[in-house]
Formats: sequence, C-alpha cells, structure tokens
Amino acid sequence: MSVDTSVRSVLRAPQVVRVLLGSQLGRLPTASGPLALLLFARQSLSLAAAGLLVAAYTAGMAVGTPLLARAVDRWRQPPVLWIAAVVSGLGFGAVALTGGHLAGAVVGAVVAGFGTPPLEACLRTLWPALLPPATVPTAYTLDIALQEMIFVVGPLVTLLAVTVGGPAAGLLAAAVVQLAGTAMYALSPAARAWRGVAAVRHWAGPLRVPRFTVMMLGVVGVGAAVGSIAVAVTGYAEAAGDRRLSGWLLAAQAVGALVGGLCWTRVRPGGPGRLPVLAAALTAGFLPLLLAPGPAPMAALLAVSGLALPPVLTAVFLTAERLAEAGTVAEAFAWVSTAFVVGSAAGSALAGLSAGVRYGLVVAPAAALLGTAALATVAAGHRAAGLTASRGA
Repeated sequence: MSVDTSVRSVLRAPQVVRVLLGSQLGRLPTASGPLALLLFARQSLSLAAAGLLVAAYTAGMAVGTPLLARAVDRWRQPPVLWIAAVVSGLGFGAVALTGGHLAGAVVGAVVAGFGTPPLEACLRTLWPALLPPATVPTAYTLDIALQEMIFVVGPLVTLLAVTVGGPAAGLLAAAVVQLAGTAMYALSPAARAWRGVAAVRHWAGPLRVPRFTVMMLGVVGVGAAVGSIAVAVTGYAEAAGDRRLSGWLLAAQAVGALVGGLCWTRVRPGGPGRLPVLAAALTAGFLPLLLAPGPAPMAALLAVSGLALPPVLTAVFLTAERLAEAGTVAEAFAWVSTAFVVGSAAGSALAGLSAGVRYGLVVAPAAALLGTAALATVAAGHRAAGLTASRGA
C-alpha cells in the first residue's frame, strides 16, 4: 500500500501547520534583521558602519547557531529556544539604545545574531516524529520552499515598522516577531516532547565526519552563488536607472524557488547521488543571467535560476541526516544553515568587489560550480561506501 507523500498530506498531519508557521515567523529576522540594522545605521551612524553592523550580526549568527543546536541535541528544544530568543531580542534592543555609539551597536548586533534561535534545525529534527518516513523528504522541501517567503515578508515588516516608528522600530519589530514565532513553536506539544539521543559526543560534532565537512564546503559554494545575486542584481537595477527594480527582480527569483520547491515535492528525493546533478542544474540556471537582458526577461531568467535551489538543499539536508552521528542531527542541520550564511556573505562581498554588472553576475555560476565539485565528491564517497558495505555483506 503506497503512502501519500503529497504536500496536502504533510499539512494535514497533527501539529505540522503550527510548528511550520511558528518556525517561519521566528525566522523572519534572518531577512528583516540585516535590513533593520542597515536602516538604523545609515541614519544614526554611516554607510560604512551599516555594513559593519550587518557583518557583525551575520558573524554572531554563524557562530551561535551550531552551538545552540548542539545544546538542543544534548538537552531539549524549548529552554534553548527561549533563552536564545530573549538574548537576541536584548541584542536588537541594545543596538536601538546606543544612539550614535558604534562600538555598542556592534556588540549589540553580535549578541542579536549569536542568540538567533536555531528554529530551522529544530524543526527538521521534528519531522521524523510527526510524519511517516516516506513523507519526511516532502516536509524538508516544503519548508525550504516556504523559506523563500521569509526574504519577501521580512523586509516588508521592517519597512512598515520603520515607516510607522522610525529606524529603531525596525529593530524592535525584529525582536518581537522572533519572540512570537519562537513562542508559537516552542509551546507546541511536539517541541516539548522531543528529546535528544543519548550518545557519546566528540567535540567536533558532525564535522568529525569527513564527507560531512566536504559537503559543508559545497554548501558554502551554493550560498556564495545565491548571496552574490542580491548584490549583482542591485548593480543591474542601478545601471538600468531604477533601484526599485532590485526588489522586484529578487522577488522573481524567490517565486522561482518557491515553484521549484513545490514541484520537487512530487518527485522521489533519491539519495546523495543526486547532489551533483541538482547542483549542476543550479549552476546552469545562473549562466543565462550573464546576458543581462532587459528587466522583464531578466526577471524571467532569475525565476528560472531559483528553481533548483530547494531541490539542492533538500538533498543536502537528507544527506546530512544520513551522515550525522547519533546525537548530532540538530547540530548537523545547523551547520548546513551556517555554511549557507557564510557562503552568502562571502558571495555578496565578492560580487561587491567586481567591476561592472556582468562581472558581478559571473560570481554566481563560478561559486555554484565549485560547490558542485565538492558535492560530487560527497556523492562519490557515498557510492564507494555503499559498494564497500555490499562487498562486506
């Protein structure tokens, strides 16, 4: 008897809608927070300070997410999430209260990033408890696809708050939304019932597994490709004479990713062997952007470039789940998120250093190609390990 693995069956399962919405709401500051920091710094400090605050927030998040997820693996989800949300909120509040003091604002931004609740990792550890095994890959893909809406809704929340209450209101809105989403998720019966697996843990966690570490390098490449597009598209919009185009163009890419993710839920996910194929498809999707056509064709090409992203990340999370040792699954998922964030920041920096729009657009396929090479190595290692196991049997 076949199991229904459709999106509808996932959403009908008890508690799924609640934890999914709570997680998405609590993760809005990953998109709204940097913009809120940017707008606040541009008024109270300077443009250079704005970049420094966003970098400090990103660095804090990159360091804090795996450590908080490790705490989740060892203990429980709700206490870690509550403490993290409060710490992050205090960080946003500290930035808002610093006025024109750069050092205090930087410290507040680091604290806000470091305390970011690891909701993404926590949610993905819940799926096996909430859904039949055959449906878990659909839940991964659905979550990744809906995550694209964070980068559409998050900035809108910040802009609304800043319009109503000024730059400091954007920071406070990020803290409140994050706390509300965390509460919605952490108070769910599924989150309160979840327990980590008792195991002997190595200090390196999932990074102790060589293939997992190589896969993280691949994720950095994918993240760099995605991060570079935001900067390159901004340059494209300025060259076209209308900065507002960048928002619409990036929204087109997000819509493409959403469509790609929803379509991928109808496909059998397969194993790690699909990693290089999907990453290669992502790389190919970035190449037509080098034509830099008019705004309407460019929007269509950006939508196409986003199609393969959710399938790639779904394959990565499924592989991470297989490679992670007992008691390190939440941390493994957190490392995937961290690698993507670090790659995105690096890609943004590289695209910003490029001279000209087309040179900026070259960063995406180049970074994605490097990521594909790393993921191909992981897939080859998986096949070799499977062959060795079969021979041993």
